[in-house]
Amino acid sequence: MALAKTEARERARALRRAGRTYDEIAAELGVSKSSVSLWVRDLPRPATPPDRLRRMREARWAPHRRERAIRRHQTKLAAANEIGRMTDRELFLAGVGLYWAEGSKSKPHRTREEVVFVNSDPTMIQVYLAWLSLLGIVRERWQFRLMIHESADAESAKRFWAVLVGVDASSFERTTLKKHNPRTSRKNVGDEYRGCLVVRVRDGADLYRRIEGWWYGIVVGAKRQPERVSGLV
Repeated sequence: MALAKTEARERARALRRAGRTYDEIAAELGVSKSSVSLWVRDLPRPATPPDRLRRMREARWAPHRRERAIRRHQTKLAAANEIGRMTDRELFLAGVGLYWAEGSKSKPHRTREEVVFVNSDPTMIQVYLAWLSLLGIVRERWQFRLMIHESADAESAKRFWAVLVGVDASSFERTTLKKHNPRTSRKNVGDEYRGCLVVRVRDGADLYRRIEGWWYGIVVGAKRQPERVSGLV
């Protein structure tokens, strides 16, 4: 019996040095937790293994993350309900702002009056195309092209965008591949990375001039507002 206790004691001390808890040691050796405490209490408290630290942190913060995710979802849902059904004029103004923020623009040093919209966000593309339809720009004038990193699955991405915009992938113009720079650390990787979709309107010079004028009208109109509308924020 004494020999068995001596062996158990030495084994308990070895397990403690390896970072095991009192409960784990007691369970493995089939002894009481008080015996384990008596045998190893002179040993320094071992550092907590990284995987256990991770589990502890997860157990501690998971409820807070869930609560935060619920609050975030509730806030977004409430905000979405504030928009409600958009009028044609509201979509028109939203589209002008969207294009002027994300679309190509003519520069004093580079006059190029063309309507080209590039984005990686499918929802932005959907709103933009709804805006073009509102303007009466027929689908026959829409041209699509994929811009994507050369290491990505370009064909899969092209199929995704084709389904989104409701055309056959074969109608896309030649894909533009971005060369890999080994000095950069890319974040846009994985299955969700589908590059950017380029949407060009054929013969869009006149439309571009109108967009530029519409944006100028918004700027002038905003300057004339006597006070901020209450209740929006």
